[in-house]
Amino acid sequence: MPAREHVAVPAQRGIQTHNRVQPLEHVPREPVQQRRQQRPFSWSEPHPARAELPLQDPGAGISLVLILVIVLVAVRPGRPGAPAASPGSAAGTAAQAASVAAEVTSVPAATFDSVGAGTATGLTGTTGQPLLTSAGKPEVVYMGGEYCPFCAAERWALTAALSRLGTFTGLGLIHSSPTDVYPSTPTLSFHGARFTSKYVSFAPVEWFGQAADASTPFGHAYLEQPTAQQAALFSRYAGGSIPFVDIGNQYLIPQAQYLPSALQGMSWSQVAAAMRDPGSPVARDIDGAANIITAAICTLTSNQPATACTPTVQALEKQLAP
Repeated sequence: MPAREHVAVPAQRGIQTHNRVQPLEHVPREPVQQRRQQRPFSWSEPHPARAELPLQDPGAGISLVLILVIVLVAVRPGRPGAPAASPGSAAGTAAQAASVAAEVTSVPAATFDSVGAGTATGLTGTTGQPLLTSAGKPEVVYMGGEYCPFCAAERWALTAALSRLGTFTGLGLIHSSPTDVYPSTPTLSFHGARFTSKYVSFAPVEWFGQAADASTPFGHAYLEQPTAQQAALFSRYAGGSIPFVDIGNQYLIPQAQYLPSALQGMSWSQVAAAMRDPGSPVARDIDGAANIITAAICTLTSNQPATACTPTVQALEKQLAP
């Protein structure tokens, strides 16, 4: 993989992220069972998929920054760009979305506690960075694309985790691209959704839609645009890949925490139902990832609320990267 910015870049990021520089067609596919047989990951160790890479190609990092700057000038920060709606066959109805959202946002605490960390690979910590806040609360930033199967996977976990501290409205139902790896992965969309909480702020950016557009960094048409601050965070930490999640500028999700394999062939309602069964592979993937996200957030909220920051979550806090 070509070197990008002088930041920590996952050595195998293409497996669980989308990176425009290294097309996924040429990224080795890692079988799920093979990954799960590897030594369990300890969050006190360096992330196994991250490596400090030298800046061997300054032009690569500069070109991405220039693209971001051009985009921010051309399209107002924080406002949708040219519409790139998902194909109608890939989207759910409002009634379906309401039903699935009700399930996903109310997974019982006992289920989360039973799953623990599950199969999730965890996150990484920043060092000496100021707390990212909005409206006086720690802020979580998500940047992804509706076409992206790895973003599709991480959205389930983000939604479940944040719902323990607040309320979502307007969540949509979509599938990832039918022509990408892990085709047509069922997922939620944050496009047009709102989140309210007294404990944490959430700033989702569904940067890219489904429609193809070779002129953009990821080959898909813009759906929403990041603010200048969000673009700067992406440029500094993301290594040019999505999904990108920044939790208060203290913790980063450098890649999807699990592979979308277990979601293949499932409907949205089947995924939501499986999340409530702690013995299912889906729950061990999604609920485990959600617990890690919750633990990171709880370190920033002084373990409030207690309904989210349970003893199980607080035990996971102690294993987070410093």
